[in-house]
Amino acid sequence: MKNINKSHKVFIILILILAISAAIMSTLPVGIEVQGMNTELPAAPWVIALANFFIMIIIYGGLGLLGLFLAKKTIIPDLWSDKINNKQRFFVPLIVGIICGILLIASDQMFFHFTELDKIPHPKFPASFFASVTAGIGEEIVFRLFFISFWLWLIGKVLLKGKAYNTVFWILAFFSIIIFTAAHLPSIMLIYGIESFEAIPLYLGLELLLLNGIVSIGAIWFFKKYGILAAIGIHLWADIVWHMIYGYFM
Repeated sequence: MKNINKSHKVFIILILILAISAAIMSTLPVGIEVQGMNTELPAAPWVIALANFFIMIIIYGGLGLLGLFLAKKTIIPDLWSDKINNKQRFFVPLIVGIICGILLIASDQMFFHFTELDKIPHPKFPASFFASVTAGIGEEIVFRLFFISFWLWLIGKVLLKGKAYNTVFWILAFFSIIIFTAAHLPSIMLIYGIESFEAIPLYLGLELLLLNGIVSIGAIWFFKKYGILAAIGIHLWADIVWHMIYGYFM
């Protein structure tokens, strides 16, 4: 471990937290009814937990390491840059994340009152906590650290020779939000019993785009300014307010 820098040490800790959280969550009752789906587990809970653990280590860990490597070659701050202090790394993302979580709740209430849509269900506690941790770390690694860093390096550095980094970054940020939203569609379709993408109600699609956009804009802004750890903090605290606290009272 002596030859591993601090950024990589912190990243290893993040991946271990992600893997343990995903493994624990797979053993807990989620408390969300999925319409038309067989709830019988395909294997013993400990087998599924072990599989999830190694999936997170191998796939998310691999994509994250590649993202860390490529981010250094662009304008993205390192995970543990000496130019960033702990207030910027932890405290400010905490405040922004809580604000984002409150905005998520307000948006859900707005759609509930003005459409025919039932409120989006949440995992019950303690699954809601582990879902927040898993999403906060895992989704930021895939959709921000890997996706944006890879394409920013390829387009901004390799093809454009660093001439339009900021423009390329914000174009990629837009696509990151769209793909991030699209990744949530299959689970929403299962929950609401929607059989095809064409059958998704427009207002449900708009709510998903708004909810995911709120979290993404905050995470992306801080990712560019303070690095992936700040982005994870925003997503994590937003999900804790949204899934764990709001979901509990629902």
